[in-house]
Amino acid sequence: MTDTTQHTPHILIVDDHREIRDAVTRYLQKNGFRATAARDAVDMDAKLATGRFDLIVLDVMMPGEDGLSVCRRLSADGQVPILMLTALGEETDRIIGLEIGADDYLPKPFNPRELLARIKAILRRRARTEPAAGSLSGHRVQFAGWILDTDRRVLSDADSGVETPLTTAEFKLLTVFLERPRFVLSREQLLDLTSGRAAQVFDRTIDNQVSRLRRKIERDPAHPELISTVRGGGYSLATDVVNL
Repeated sequence: MTDTTQHTPHILIVDDHREIRDAVTRYLQKNGFRATAARDAVDMDAKLATGRFDLIVLDVMMPGEDGLSVCRRLSADGQVPILMLTALGEETDRIIGLEIGADDYLPKPFNPRELLARIKAILRRRARTEPAAGSLSGHRVQFAGWILDTDRRVLSDADSGVETPLTTAEFKLLTVFLERPRFVLSREQLLDLTSGRAAQVFDRTIDNQVSRLRRKIERDPAHPELISTVRGGGYSLATDVVNL
């Protein structure tokens, strides 16, 4: 008997160019996906409020709230993966997008087959890596005066209880370190563990994410004690981790 309950991924395409929205929508539907289009961030928010989506294809350059702002806002929740569409040659947009939580990027103009391949790769990766906290899923862990609740994705001060918000990228990076305390992880390993992709030449994504995370958890980010830099190696969490 055929299982008619099998989930069909639902993709939300957010782009102010109608031709691109329509073309991508038709192509995805032709290839077995459900697809919904939104013309801008306001339209996107309305559709997110009433529907469930498995991935968002998000254009960087849009009138009103731009794609980078949208990505930063949505990645704080971390529920829906994001594929950014960037202008050809806009490397800054690509790097910033990945830093603030985008799962992948694709420069315009793009081949629809490559877009489809990247969407499938993100969905496979998300299914394979969920839950995001890995082996720490369902646990509360304490380290260096901090407590991380992995189910709630809440980082709080162990003494005061004051919570510190984490973006999706920061949460993933922190859990990778917490799973491997005092273990030296190269930039390539960290990039693979956090986003499932290979490092490109001069890729500074991990360095920037580490810097952002240090600003959240270090007493003095300029002189980090928790996340140490290992010369020629990468980074290491220099503290013990205790399950609560």
